Amino acid sequence: MKKTPGPGAATEDSGVVIPADAEGRRSSSRLGREVTAAALDPVDPVGAAAALREVDWRNGYPVHARRLVEAGLGRTRDELAIAEAGLTAVRDRLRITTDSGEAPLAEALERPAARPLHTRTVHGTQAPAEEFSLPHAGRRLTGDKLLERLAAWERSGILEPSAADAVREVAAHPEWLALRGRRVVVLGASAEMGPLRALLSWGAEVVAVDLPRPELWQRLEKLARSSAGVLMLPEQQDGPGADLLQDLPAVADWLGELDGPLVLGNYVYADGAVNLRLSAATDLLATQLTGARDDVALAWLATPTDVFAVPPEVVEASAEAYDHRGLRAFRPLIKGVSGGRLLKRNHRPGTSPGIADAMIPQQGPNYILAKRLHRWRAAVARRDGVEVSLRVAPPTKTRSVTRNRALAAAYAGAHHFGIEVFDPATSNTLMAALLVHDLNTGGSALPATAAPWQHEAEKAVHGGLWRGAYDPRSALGLALVLGWGAVRG
Repeated sequence: MKKTPGPGAATEDSGVVIPADAEGRRSSSRLGREVTAAALDPVDPVGAAAALREVDWRNGYPVHARRLVEAGLGRTRDELAIAEAGLTAVRDRLRITTDSGEAPLAEALERPAARPLHTRTVHGTQAPAEEFSLPHAGRRLTGDKLLERLAAWERSGILEPSAADAVREVAAHPEWLALRGRRVVVLGASAEMGPLRALLSWGAEVVAVDLPRPELWQRLEKLARSSAGVLMLPEQQDGPGADLLQDLPAVADWLGELDGPLVLGNYVYADGAVNLRLSAATDLLATQLTGARDDVALAWLATPTDVFAVPPEVVEASAEAYDHRGLRAFRPLIKGVSGGRLLKRNHRPGTSPGIADAMIPQQGPNYILAKRLHRWRAAVARRDGVEVSLRVAPPTKTRSVTRNRALAAAYAGAHHFGIEVFDPATSNTLMAALLVHDLNTGGSALPATAAPWQHEAEKAVHGGLWRGAYDPRSALGLALVLGWGAVRG
């Protein structure tokens, strides 16, 4: 009989797992190659074959990840076909371990929960915030100062005008902040980019899901008591918390029994292949809840370091930046010395839509595929009438970034190229405000015929990666050199 690990003890061989090959290896590279090919196959069989032929997936994946975006442009049905095929490929390939071996992931929620969950509720003791405030550079911005900061970001191309307009509207409607009548489920409750802290300060009801680690829950409960909100947490016999890889049936049962309406927000992050496994697990949870009840909205944050189609006004702004700003005096020398590899244009002028490719290869194929699952599910769910909030969040100095010294140095030097890297408190509060806006306004001002890529570009806070003069990867090396001193210091 296969022994089930205890709480928080997920390994690559337990819970939601990548299938093993004939030699017993659980290869995320093989999985990524196969899923990418399966997603491309309905609209681009040549691209699908190229993905399957890729020998060095760890270093060669960016070409195929970009093709997943480009192949769907022009026809909404092609974008949706890619999304559906990719989601199906993941669901068909991943497995769930059981006492008798392994079963298809799709069967995970058909099995009884091994450790049922119960609810514990923590009530805050403070009054809710009476106005929206944004932490920025050591200050809390409200009123005119907030509006000035939003206008400055808009002028500098740090965010899309629709994002600035949305935050202005939230500031004008502080009664929206508490999300009265909704409960927001925060998967990955302790995540730096998550909305938990902001929502609790605004008086919202938050349902927290995170690993069964006592010190983590002590911090969250302390935060909740000193807030204006209500925190609901899952509790097992040996304490609070649940592992989404091990306890997925129990989490699904627990959330399914909560009164709604619910907002299922996915802010889970882990390193390497675990992140991909978590993305698959949370996707199954999302489809289970939205299939079983009609009062569930879905929410995610998209990473800015990915590939997106962008509207023509973004391309025009980037061309303007290239022609009139940004190291113009040094550009010929730098491009000459580098053989044209450095300081390339971000977009070819006149393209519509443009392609904003800000992938950082060092983040790895598992990270990109995990984030694509979110985008694919958002597109399919939106088509099916589910309320969706998926917004591009800015580059942010999270712990996962700063512990990678090369990436931290590149971020430290990014401002030389018109890119702003945010502090976590600014990012998570700003993105929580956009979530509040989506949930109070119906989510989008776009027409019903809008393509998935247009929804992804709406209200994006990309930190300047889209509207900047230079292709981000062509400036990354210079940014690293310019920022290295700050990291070493």
